[in-house]
Amino acid sequence: MQIVGDVVAFVVLLGGIVTAVSIHNAIAAFAAIGRDVEQSGTGLASTMSDIGDSLAAIPLIGGSIRAPFDAASGASGTLAAAGDAWQRHVHTLAAFAGWTVVGLVVLVLLFGWIRPRITGAARHAAAKRLADSPTSMDLLAFRALATQSPRELASVNPDVIGAWRRGDTDVIRRLAALELRASGVRLPAAG
Repeated sequence: MQIVGDVVAFVVLLGGIVTAVSIHNAIAAFAAIGRDVEQSGTGLASTMSDIGDSLAAIPLIGGSIRAPFDAASGASGTLAAAGDAWQRHVHTLAAFAGWTVVGLVVLVLLFGWIRPRITGAARHAAAKRLADSPTSMDLLAFRALATQSPRELASVNPDVIGAWRRGDTDVIRRLAALELRASGVRLPAAG
């Protein structure tokens, strides 16, 4: 059963990573808008600057004609800066979304897979300690009576409660073995 859980956890982790990368890439694709705006702004700024330089060469009126083109070049530079800022924000958002998905998957795995594994290991260790103690057979038998299914209990003895109350050592031992088996521990051989 643990192998199935491990495989499921691996598939969930892999699926989460694939989903995170897909979300990151989908959001990052919007950076193309900012790249286009930046390139357009840079190109327009360069063109306006070149036109202003060319008109500045006209005697007498060149300086005054150049001013609007220089202003347009500056505005185009602002457009290019906005495109650059857009790209940075999109990449930040894409990274945040991707890491958020990965973080959520890791949290699910922590609580859905790792926590039960740790709990199971602790239960196994506690059951092993009880199995190694000869005085704990009654406690293990009592736990079996409280936690095992009626079908499992009936397989030990048709009158399992009566046999336990009478202190039937064979029934107590079989109940203890049943409880330990549920925790993945074998009852040591009688000594």
